[in-house]
Amino acid sequence: MSKKVYVAPSLLAADFKNLHKEMLILLQNHVKYLHFDVMDGHFVPNLSFGIPLLEALKPHYAFIYDVHLMVANPEFIAFKFVEAGADIITFHVEAMENDKAILKLINDLKKAKVKVGMSVKPNTPVETLAPYLKHLDLVLIMSVEPGFGGQSFMESALVKIAWLKQERDKANYHYVIEVDGGINNETGAFCRAAGADILVAGSYLFGKDDIAERILELRDE
Repeated sequence: MSKKVYVAPSLLAADFKNLHKEMLILLQNHVKYLHFDVMDGHFVPNLSFGIPLLEALKPHYAFIYDVHLMVANPEFIAFKFVEAGADIITFHVEAMENDKAILKLINDLKKAKVKVGMSVKPNTPVETLAPYLKHLDLVLIMSVEPGFGGQSFMESALVKIAWLKQERDKANYHYVIEVDGGINNETGAFCRAAGADILVAGSYLFGKDDIAERILELRDE
């Protein structure tokens, strides 16, 4: 039996005019994670939603709120998202000043009782995360350049996923491996085979009449 793989729909691709309906469809299809892309127009060349939207959703929809901070200086904003209801906070290694700042943010987030993830952009070697893996609950591999939805999957992500799985198995680490960018039925299968635990998908799911079938396919059910 294959291991359980989760789908984390990316809210960025949802229809905000019909958000309640979209959230109910996800819940009806037993979606556990909701991926929340936060962009500041500085770390990545795009802007997205922020704290008020998370505050509005959290009391009404029973997801694990998986917040991906694509922002400069995440230590300044992370705890606002914790207060708003984030369950997981993922920040980018490239956004941090040094090793000391990274370890402090990880430790402070753990004290705030949220799970902690780190992410790397496509051109950053995944090995950069090696010193922090033992502290992490989640590692997010970007399989597109962060900032905009609808991009094509970069196969270099598969090597990174496989490396993370190997390191986890070798050292008995406990993080889950998440992948985000260009995920569809085909690329999702590649990611599952490489060792991914959570597949983030946006435009592949939202606005599609067969969203239920697509979620099942991504999960390989």
